[in-house]
Amino acid sequence: MIKIIYKPKEKKVIKKFDSFVTCKKFFTKKNKANIIQPVRPSKVIAIGLNYYDHALEMKKPPPKEPLIFLKAPSSIIGPYENIIYPDYMSSKVDYEGELGIVIKKEAKWVSIKNAYKYILGAVCINDVTARDLQAKDIQFSRGKSFDTFCPVGPIISDEINYQDVTIKTIVNNELKQESSTSHMIHKIDFLISYISKIMTLNKGDLILTGTPGGVGSLKEKDKVKIAIEGLGETNNKVILGTKNKV
Repeated sequence: MIKIIYKPKEKKVIKKFDSFVTCKKFFTKKNKANIIQPVRPSKVIAIGLNYYDHALEMKKPPPKEPLIFLKAPSSIIGPYENIIYPDYMSSKVDYEGELGIVIKKEAKWVSIKNAYKYILGAVCINDVTARDLQAKDIQFSRGKSFDTFCPVGPIISDEINYQDVTIKTIVNNELKQESSTSHMIHKIDFLISYISKIMTLNKGDLILTGTPGGVGSLKEKDKVKIAIEGLGETNNKVILGTKNKV
């Protein structure tokens, strides 16, 4: 199942496709302008330092247990909306390409064996981060949760191998990140099980499974894409908050 949500007029429309090949034909310029975020979760649960190379570049030891933090659901935007750089508070904003997992049904005390039964599908994610604020604060909430700091989409799909797909981040047509979800430290089935023993996962909740090495800074007018095999790509332009009076 592959699903796109778009809003050509006042009403949201859900389009379903049998394969990514047929889905790609839908991505005309006109239709892309109306595609909106495919999820509205009650919470966004993110996993930090879940790739060895990212832990290394951040000069942190790989976590023995998943490093969990929450990102505000209000940070979510569609796959083609602008990212607003909060230059009134931050001077270092980074991209982080990630695979997102959308929860299918309520999950509580889920076993690793049954974890995949609770997955609706996967999405492309850019876990945009105000890195200077993340370093300054004890908690990650501020640095991770500015409005527009979570581009999602354009589709939800259960047609991929979640644990073995390629993630790429491209900034101004230059490849910045390229890795495989096979390199995750804590695997997806374990993450779902682990998180479900801490908090109830509701239908539609979103898990950000971590970013690989190669994170870097964004600046005004940058165009950043997160592309994942079988999921299409997000494509967002960076604009300054002060210039756009947010």
